[in-house]
Amino acid sequence: MTREGHFFMETYIELTIENIGQEQSHFLIASLDAIGYTGFLEESECLKAYVPVSAFQPLLVNELCAQQACVYTTKTIPPSNWNESWETSFNPVCVENFAAIRATFHSPVSNVQHEILINPKMSFGTGHHATTYLMIQQMQRLDLKNKRVFDFGTGTGVLAVLASKMGAASVFAIDNDVWSIENASENFQLNKTVAIELQLAEYPPEMQFDGILANINRSVLLKFIPALSNSLVPSGFLIVSGFLEEDKELLLEAAANTKLTLGNVLNKEGWLSILFNKKA
Repeated sequence: MTREGHFFMETYIELTIENIGQEQSHFLIASLDAIGYTGFLEESECLKAYVPVSAFQPLLVNELCAQQACVYTTKTIPPSNWNESWETSFNPVCVENFAAIRATFHSPVSNVQHEILINPKMSFGTGHHATTYLMIQQMQRLDLKNKRVFDFGTGTGVLAVLASKMGAASVFAIDNDVWSIENASENFQLNKTVAIELQLAEYPPEMQFDGILANINRSVLLKFIPALSNSLVPSGFLIVSGFLEEDKELLLEAAANTKLTLGNVLNKEGWLSILFNKKA
């Protein structure tokens, strides 16, 4: 999960790793996400990752790059440069004719059911990464009208916005990062969404939902799948992503001791999304 006020003045490290393949990039994103990196840009044979200076751990990065036989460079950037960076690299994303995600500096996208405005800042979730794309693909197949939806680790708020646009009766979104909370709040206002409650929190609430969206990393999912299952009403659904193809069995094992049953699995660029259904 990914930030208000004084955090905008925090200095960030931009980590650049070049001459890497897609599998290496996937491994590094998952590993860096687990140690506090809050933004990623995948380019041709290159990965850029962003982390607050206070969370930069060069020894861990050295170890990860040694495992992948790659090298990295760093530069220090003030957050004021972040939006400029996004404006040069963030193009609109379309998930078939179902949803389009664009920033306010892009022209409107036509011929889609749902258009979502996202100004991402340092938060995760623009649709560019395979996991967000997969989550939206899974949502496309569901009827969310009048459903109570929980967005666990909302990031930019993109999935919460989409759930609202799809007719959810209510959406409860949380993140454990102050910057993400402010960013999601701004994006909710941009999209004029209704019935979304946003809260800074780390743990799922003791509430019941018809559906849960969880695009986080593998370790968080493995920890919270039992709690997320308990938060679902009978016949409810849980969509998860944020993990690689080789992690599939771990997720299925975590769900095996709950009332969750496997619905379907989607794959994109080595990343997976799983839809679980709760037994009636």
